[in-house]
Amino acid sequence: MRVFKFLTLLILVIILSITTQIGGVILLVSYLLFRKNKAKYIGSFFLLYALSTFVLVPLIAPYFGREKIQTNDRVKMHMFFTVLTNRNYVVPQINILLGDVSRNMEQSYPGLELHCLDANFPFWDGFPLLPHLSHNDGKKLDISLVYHDDKGEVVNTKPSRSGYGVFEEPLSSEYNQIEVCKNKGYWQYDFPKYLTLGKTRPALGFSNKATRKLLQKILEQAQIAKVFIEPHLRSRMNLAHPKLRYHGCQAVRHDDHIHLQVK
Repeated sequence: MRVFKFLTLLILVIILSITTQIGGVILLVSYLLFRKNKAKYIGSFFLLYALSTFVLVPLIAPYFGREKIQTNDRVKMHMFFTVLTNRNYVVPQINILLGDVSRNMEQSYPGLELHCLDANFPFWDGFPLLPHLSHNDGKKLDISLVYHDDKGEVVNTKPSRSGYGVFEEPLSSEYNQIEVCKNKGYWQYDFPKYLTLGKTRPALGFSNKATRKLLQKILEQAQIAKVFIEPHLRSRMNLAHPKLRYHGCQAVRHDDHIHLQVK
């Protein structure tokens, strides 16, 4: 029985560490303090986790060179879950970039929001933010593509609840990098289709014009090191830039979001 409890605790610590960075440590502390009282053990975990996530971590993260994504009327976190799991931390340069880009986009598309997806954890370079391969140093951020409704009006709604997994597929006339990668055995390439957490409005269409504008504004930023997007979208938007690159078959497809990285 003790072995089973120990293994259960160990598995939970690992899962919470992988998904939130700090959750495993907090669970362990709660267990050591209140292991003889299950109600206090569980209650203290939720209380300490909330206190840490919303009060302590934002104060400590700057010592590791990171800060929360600064949200406002133009910059939004797409899901509260991202905030709840501490996946919304970046180096200060990204917040500067988001401010500049969102203000520029506002001039062409009043009311348009930049929806941020996964960023990085608050502490320690090299700590992986799964399932991403490179979101481990505060310098990376995923942003949603821009969509329009059935009347052609640009909207802030996205086609999936998570922001991932609803792809803008290649047209028959476009190069199909997805099939190339899958035929080479990279089975994970379109795995995000299982991570939508549900679809929202299937009538939404990809806004070629607004997304092109967004990418142009991002690429104009001096602090940008590279931007990833799927080759068929780059061709469709007629974009060519040395910092606009292909991410490789070892990653996942990027026709549901934009990945940016600063220097």
